[in-house]
Amino acid sequence: MPVFLFALSQSGTIYLNKSILIFFILHFLVYPASNGYNSYVDKDTTPIGGLASPLQPTRELLTITIAMDLTALILSFFINLFFAMGILLYIIASRAYSSRAVRLKRFPVIGFITVFIFQGAHVFLITFFALNNSALTHFIILPAVISSLLIGALYPLTQVYQHKEDEQDGVRTLSMLLGKRGTFIFSMIFFFLATILFYVLLKSRQNDADAFLIYLLIMLPVVLFFLYWMIKVWKNANEANFRNSLTMNVLATFCTILFFLILIIK
Repeated sequence: MPVFLFALSQSGTIYLNKSILIFFILHFLVYPASNGYNSYVDKDTTPIGGLASPLQPTRELLTITIAMDLTALILSFFINLFFAMGILLYIIASRAYSSRAVRLKRFPVIGFITVFIFQGAHVFLITFFALNNSALTHFIILPAVISSLLIGALYPLTQVYQHKEDEQDGVRTLSMLLGKRGTFIFSMIFFFLATILFYVLLKSRQNDADAFLIYLLIMLPVVLFFLYWMIKVWKNANEANFRNSLTMNVLATFCTILFFLILIIK
């Protein structure tokens, strides 16, 4: 949702009906189908995503995810061909990431890059160009890169407590490659880069001189919790657990949503 709202905030004119349809396609069809398929393939028994005790998936889940993907593709053509092709690419990437036949998530760098691009810049661009007819310029590339940096900063933190489970499943994540401490340093760098680019972006926007200060204020709870959690992990590696990871993810998502809503209103 933050990436979708970010794209809306950068759009010159917001067309309500089209925006609602794009929101529905992404958040009620594409994303849940992607998560559902990943759950079907992985059959997690330990905490994952927002679930402390995930139920075991059935064959019906796979059928439903396929139906949701097909519905998303059909509805996407009512937006435009570019958006429909973008949704198709997202679905293909998502399946390649999870599927046992391809399993991009087995590879720490390739798996990370897949999520970094498709959940960040890709979603931003297909949403933005579905709402605008402007050309691809550096003013559009910049927020797309920021979107990926925000995803890239959070994503390894969702893996930091799953090293043992991922290893048993034959998956080597970026967090495993970096180690628990390295994961926090990596995420800190990405958050910092995103903040710098936010400053560049917001400074270039007319009448948005105070927007960066608003961003810093809203993101302060995220930074404070991140530092608090990092210090705890430095002292005790067991603090890199599901509860802290979920708190970090929810807090960062809520704060970025709030900021992008303010940008839209402004």
